[in-house]
Amino acid sequence: MASAMLFSFLVVLLLLENAAAETRHYKFNIEYHNVTRLCHTRTVLTVNRKFPGPRLVAREGDRVIVKVVNHIANNVTLHWHGIRQLTSGWWDGPSYITQCPIQTNQSFIYNFTITGQRGTLWWHAHISWLRISVYGPIIILPKRNESYPFQKPHKEDIIMFGEWFNSDPEAIISQALQTGGGPNVSDAYTINGLPGPLYNCSSKDTYKLKVKPGKTYLLRLINAALNDELFFSIANHTVTVVEGDAIYTKPFETDKLLIAPGQTTNVLLKTKPEFPSASFLMAARPYFTGQGTFDNSTVVGILEYEHPSDQKSFKTLTLMQPTLPSINATGFVANFTGKFRSLANAKFPANVPKMVDKKFFFTVGLGTNPCPKNTTCQGPNNSSKFAASVNNVSFLFPSVAMLQAHYFGQSNGVYTTDFPTQPLIPFNYTGTGPNNTNVMNGTRAVVLKFNTSVELVMQDTGILGVESHPLHLHGYNFFIVGQGFGNFDPNKDPAKFNLVDPMERNTASVPAGGWIAIRFFADNPGVWFMHCHLDVHTSWGLRMAWIVLDGPGPNQKLQPPPSDLPKC
Repeated sequence: MASAMLFSFLVVLLLLENAAAETRHYKFNIEYHNVTRLCHTRTVLTVNRKFPGPRLVAREGDRVIVKVVNHIANNVTLHWHGIRQLTSGWWDGPSYITQCPIQTNQSFIYNFTITGQRGTLWWHAHISWLRISVYGPIIILPKRNESYPFQKPHKEDIIMFGEWFNSDPEAIISQALQTGGGPNVSDAYTINGLPGPLYNCSSKDTYKLKVKPGKTYLLRLINAALNDELFFSIANHTVTVVEGDAIYTKPFETDKLLIAPGQTTNVLLKTKPEFPSASFLMAARPYFTGQGTFDNSTVVGILEYEHPSDQKSFKTLTLMQPTLPSINATGFVANFTGKFRSLANAKFPANVPKMVDKKFFFTVGLGTNPCPKNTTCQGPNNSSKFAASVNNVSFLFPSVAMLQAHYFGQSNGVYTTDFPTQPLIPFNYTGTGPNNTNVMNGTRAVVLKFNTSVELVMQDTGILGVESHPLHLHGYNFFIVGQGFGNFDPNKDPAKFNLVDPMERNTASVPAGGWIAIRFFADNPGVWFMHCHLDVHTSWGLRMAWIVLDGPGPNQKLQPPPSDLPKC
């Protein structure tokens, strides 16, 4: 009798555990859709004819199944940006890294479990420049009966920054790669797909955030822009930063933010206690230090307070304007990013590697490729094309997916594992660069044993101008243990590393004319892409791959490939 009762109790426990985690099904149709912005109508690639795309909502612990059907002429893949994909790298999404693209009239089912993560992430296309319109938010709620480690908000809203091109972005990058020149820049920035009244013909396309006095709102900020880090501010309001890249932070207040492409930031907005006789502009514009052209424009939305009587005309309200940092405010950027700290408490620990097995030093920056014979190019001069590299290796995509080649032991002719662990020729990285700016081209990767503790220092170079590079590592979060300006000093700088409560992220910017040091445990087997999230730099080759080998345990091995994995 007692054993039967115990068995029943265990069955109930198991059912409760399974009931807590759900399987969430989505169907994403990649479709053409006509969209008009700035009085220009063009055919845009979308998911389910939505721009931006639909939100994906799940809880920590849930399994997510997304059937993606490709109804367009372009090949496509989707990436679930920031999802760890523990042992499930087949569904990570970067083309020719973890999968061959989904071809026209084909489908692929992405199938992954959200383990140990909660907060704001996002999904986007991961081939060429298709993510300009194929993107949307991922909202991961805490487990049932778990709460946020901050005040429960009255309401939650999503603010996704993007870019709009009046012409076809695929034609723009295709032409740029052919000529070797810098691609044409966007015509507008957007908030939730809307450019706002500062652009031609766009007053009706303005995002409005309606709020009530005396309430707290959670704003989920996502930078889905293609090529620009953005400053953001709401006039006459401060916000409290509580999360970055789906990692809770020690709260801090600010009236201005910087958010790089690929990053997410959750902030609490406390509204004014009484109805103000004003509306407030929310504005975003770029941070840029490079030498090329960029879209020097500003997107605005409007923060509107609901009037208690609902009778006051908003037309008569004063419109307050925010002040944003100057375009090249690198000092503000360093100060702001330095404020992010992990909670590092018992419930949300910062498991930063204290000891390091492998150290890497990567230069990141621009360079050149020589112009093909008997042609004229539009790079830094007419005999060269723009390129970008990591440790002077400009990454070439293979013609089959690296993960398949790795899994089946067929890497020969697909990739090599001799990616340099440090620059082959050291130079004064942030000073006067070398005369020869040509890069090497190849499909080269770094191999790591399972659970290796890694320290990676990424150093910006001054070749063709110092510039901030937001680097994204797939399949991992990493801890930012240090950053600084000038050349990294391996004898002095590590003494200043923060190993107590460093911020944990999936995307972090290498400072313009500086360096960043990150640490992580290589605890997720597979092939993991690392690249600049300024897509122009990615297209030029600022990308590489890490191969993490299987561990000994059953949950430390890459799962077998799915039967519907697309063919190249």
